[in-house]
Amino acid sequence: MNGIEKITGQINADVQKEIDAALDQARAQAQEIEARYESQAQTQAEAIRRKGEQDAALRQERLVDVAKLEARKTILAAKQDMVGQAFDLALKKLLELPDQEYIALLAKLAVAASRTGHEQVIFSQKDRSRYGKQAVTMANDMLAKKAGPRADESAGRLTLAEESRPMAGGLILRDGRVETNCSFEVLIHLQRDALSAEVARALFA
Repeated sequence: MNGIEKITGQINADVQKEIDAALDQARAQAQEIEARYESQAQTQAEAIRRKGEQDAALRQERLVDVAKLEARKTILAAKQDMVGQAFDLALKKLLELPDQEYIALLAKLAVAASRTGHEQVIFSQKDRSRYGKQAVTMANDMLAKKAGPRADESAGRLTLAEESRPMAGGLILRDGRVETNCSFEVLIHLQRDALSAEVARALFA
């Protein structure tokens, strides 16, 4: 019986050794797996953090770019508005010229635009009643003088049209079906593209 107990005890001891060895191996493997996954988790966490920082920096950069673009648009719109106000002021100044200067300006416009010297001169209703006859007379005198002493009697035969047109100031020359628009609004509009850059430089230098 003692011999059997010894054998049984030996077997139990051997089995326990194997069990302990297996457990140790399992614990070692578990620790290795845990360490590996912990390292991977840290690596992934670091990658996620870096990507988050990069995304945040990129978004911030984009927001700054958008803000700069909007600021440039706002500034440009303000400058364009101020240039527009400058041309509006120019029109206002023309309309506020003293009477004799205004009449002389209308006469010069008519002379510069006349091709035949026989056109009808159309004004706004207000200008026609206040300045029309004087401006046409002055323009005819200027045309006759421009033609010289050898010109025939028909030189400078502009006539005041019976009709008027809705415009702030200036005039329109009509020769049959052909009209030359020298209203202040049209003249300023035609000059705006050419002069806007120069006006902007003067305003924002």
